[in-house]
Amino acid sequence: MIKRTVDISDPAYLYIKNRQLCVEKKGKLDTYISIEDLGVLILQHPGIVITQSVVTQCQKNNTAIIFCDEKYLPLTVTLPLWEGHSLHTKVLRDQIAVKESTRKRLWQQIVRNKIAEQACTLELMGQTAIGLHRLHKKVRTGDPDNCEAQAARQYWPLLMGKEFRRNPDSGGENAILNYGYSIMRAMVARALVGTGLHPALGLYHKNQYNGLCLADDLMEPFRPWVDWQVRSLLLEGGDLVICRESKQVLLSMLTMDVEFSEKRMPLSIALHLLAATLKKALLDTKQKLVYPQRI
Repeated sequence: MIKRTVDISDPAYLYIKNRQLCVEKKGKLDTYISIEDLGVLILQHPGIVITQSVVTQCQKNNTAIIFCDEKYLPLTVTLPLWEGHSLHTKVLRDQIAVKESTRKRLWQQIVRNKIAEQACTLELMGQTAIGLHRLHKKVRTGDPDNCEAQAARQYWPLLMGKEFRRNPDSGGENAILNYGYSIMRAMVARALVGTGLHPALGLYHKNQYNGLCLADDLMEPFRPWVDWQVRSLLLEGGDLVICRESKQVLLSMLTMDVEFSEKRMPLSIALHLLAATLKKALLDTKQKLVYPQRI
């Protein structure tokens, strides 16, 4: 079943009644939705009040709650650590015991997929991607040659122009990119938790202050999907700010149809299948990561 994404950008009071998420605005019931149908809840206004029952019911349903800052950028995400899977302890032990050689092998696959998606994005924008196709073939186990960075140096000027600089702390198109990445990151983390994997135990990303290292690893090939949407939005004359229009464009990616193992399905469902292949690949050296493809 396709889970819904609810984005609340105005002052509101959220509570649970009869297994329904109820949203009151200005003292009146504005909307309600079955908690079982909810996949992502995005809270974007400092005037939102949320009850504990909303948080606990979302955790039991493996619903990601995304809290945004004063700039409307996702700041943190709440995820269940053991409600998502009945064998969480066993899976966690297996995950901790994964060999370094396996981590490097899987990171190689992730980087290859990311570069392939960057090339695809450039070609969708009418650019040539010969250099990226060459780099894609050169990625070795663990990416010791840092082909990921080499690809980025070619990719960004071709996609966004020679004057563009990817800076997560600046505004404009960088802020919109940050928003899209954060939403995708939360969805990938939600899928990982649903398999029993802990999102903090990464393959390549290992920052001790980052609780979503594995999500950051697995989402890398989806970054060019966000780039594609943002670039398309800018070409259509969209504002360089996070607004209702830009948010709707980026949130629509979560329900867009993709191809996964020769089957057509929404991205939100394909992410769970991707997480399942990662779980298998951590224990089986013959298992490869299977990423969804844009249609």
